[in-house]
Amino acid sequence: MRIAQIITRADDIGGAQTHVRDLSAALSTGGHEVTVLAGGTGEFFKQLAALGIPHRTIPHLSTAIHPARDLTALGEIVRVLRELKPEIVATHTAKAGFLGRMAASLLRIPAVFTPHGWSISDRISMRSGKVFRCAESISGLISSRIINVCEFENRLARKYRIARTEKLTTIYNGIPDIAPALHATVSGQPPRLVMIARFSEPKQHSLLLKALALLKELAWSLELIGDGPRESEVRAEAHRLGISDRVFFAGFRRDITQKLGDAQIFALISRFEAFPYSILEAMRAGLPVIASDVGGIPESVVGGHTGLLTPRDDVHALKDCLADLIVNP
Repeated sequence: MRIAQIITRADDIGGAQTHVRDLSAALSTGGHEVTVLAGGTGEFFKQLAALGIPHRTIPHLSTAIHPARDLTALGEIVRVLRELKPEIVATHTAKAGFLGRMAASLLRIPAVFTPHGWSISDRISMRSGKVFRCAESISGLISSRIINVCEFENRLARKYRIARTEKLTTIYNGIPDIAPALHATVSGQPPRLVMIARFSEPKQHSLLLKALALLKELAWSLELIGDGPRESEVRAEAHRLGISDRVFFAGFRRDITQKLGDAQIFALISRFEAFPYSILEAMRAGLPVIASDVGGIPESVVGGHTGLLTPRDDVHALKDCLADLIVNP
């Protein structure tokens, strides 16, 4: 089967890009012809190239809402799809989801959509929310299926009547297992915490730093893996809080499995999430997890059993969770 996958950004590696990369690789291995379309260029395309997965740039496709650029991007997607002649179009993330499904509808090609975090939740303003809900409801009419990566996302789609119930399904993100030799040694002292996340919304690196600054009397270190526009801001916050000597900025890394194996505690502090890969990777490594109680996270982290959940924006609750695992990892 010829399959076109469309995602908004190629200049970022997050959960959505990981999903598309791994799914495309699995489909290709299964004998399907897969081509990935994305806006811009960057690390995502490098990873696809390393796997031998064909990819195409859609020059005017971007996250920002810009009617003229978006109309141009729609035309670009239509032209590429006409050339590729896919039998199905799989779209991912909001902008690519909307334009990709519109293009597929114009060409009478079945299309599916995976939101990887709906743009209809309380994470955006009421005015923007109405615009996005209208757009999602329109494109829901022309979707063959909407695949949510967690039940939280599925419930949102039903709540806002994005599509008929029979079009909605949940397929959780998943990752392959690793050799036991790569598992973490959680008894290391002093405990090393690690957070793997881009320095941008919705991640809350600064909240994690503020909570750790309340635990200066305990022995710990923190490694922050990732890059992004807010990195300098987070560095300044670590210095202001007087903990810069215990916080290490590792930048973008490809050796995530090794980094997790060197840690004792994993943290993901965020304002909203769908079903993050980083938590699955941490659990696979055998690490205890501290995570924000948002989105689909409680579907993987069961508070008090497979990790600790902390309320969103609550620095003192986060401090208590951190203290618990630092003292008793």
